[in-house]
Amino acid sequence: MAKAKRSTSSRIGLWLLLLIGVGLAGAAYAYREPINGYASVGTSYAARVACSCRFVAGRSMEDCEKDKLGGMELVTLSDDVDSKSVTARFPLVTSNTAIYREGYGCVLEEWEG
Repeated sequence: MAKAKRSTSSRIGLWLLLLIGVGLAGAAYAYREPINGYASVGTSYAARVACSCRFVAGRSMEDCEKDKLGGMELVTLSDDVDSKSVTARFPLVTSNTAIYREGYGCVLEEWEG
């Protein structure tokens, strides 16, 4: 009889773990799209503003880092002087690049999505 109770409680525990796992996977999937959207908008904004700062205003990249808005601490910026571009990255999620074009200022590269 004790063996049957242990077996039943083991099965209940396994089902409970499975349900928790499915719930966590569902939550991660549900929040994936908003995170990708916010990260894409944030990196696009940061790349465009930093490109203008760097190649229109002529400021240093270190000085342009100060222009990032609060909440953008995870966004990193890097410039390429040869191509006159700035790339903003949100780790493991997305990156966007803005390029300086004579007569147009800084424009974002085309999005693929």
